[in-house]
Amino acid sequence: MVDCVIPAAGLSSRMGAWKPMLPYCDSTLLDIAIEHALVFCSRVIVVAGYRADELVQRYQHQPHILVVVNPDYQQGMLSSIQKGIAAVTSSRFFITHADMPCIDPQVFTLLSQMRYGRVVFPGNKQQTGHPVLIDAALIPCILALPITAKMKQVLQTGEEQYLQLDATSGIYHDIDTPEKYQQLLRTCK
Repeated sequence: MVDCVIPAAGLSSRMGAWKPMLPYCDSTLLDIAIEHALVFCSRVIVVAGYRADELVQRYQHQPHILVVVNPDYQQGMLSSIQKGIAAVTSSRFFITHADMPCIDPQVFTLLSQMRYGRVVFPGNKQQTGHPVLIDAALIPCILALPITAKMKQVLQTGEEQYLQLDATSGIYHDIDTPEKYQQLLRTCK
């Protein structure tokens, strides 16, 4: 039983269009990210903000998807992560992003096989990647962070582990500009 938190609350201002529901391979960016997480995870916690009603309605009848609404989503990603992790019930959980549909689902399994370390990144110290596996014991520390803080203050303390996976696993491939989205669409043809 492992939860996965996927923030999908932002305005998608760099994209110029709302990213979660952008079409991708007969689905959407968010649907594919959820599908990949559910290959390993028992539940996905989607954090909605902007256009939250649409996500609540879309996933309301899917028992393995919980949508929580962050009314303060304009305060930034950390506020959405804090809202999402407050709903975590597993002893370890993942965080990934709605705009990362290319993560190989096997990455979740590889990360979960790491039994030591409170935080396990798929990449390396300079380029950490997603998803990130976090021990639920860190939830109070993350919830206590001021809204101006960065998650890495809690996650990169010198005790974390890195799997050193390469870019082909999709751990760095976020779709945050129209150019990246067009490149992604070309891979589906």
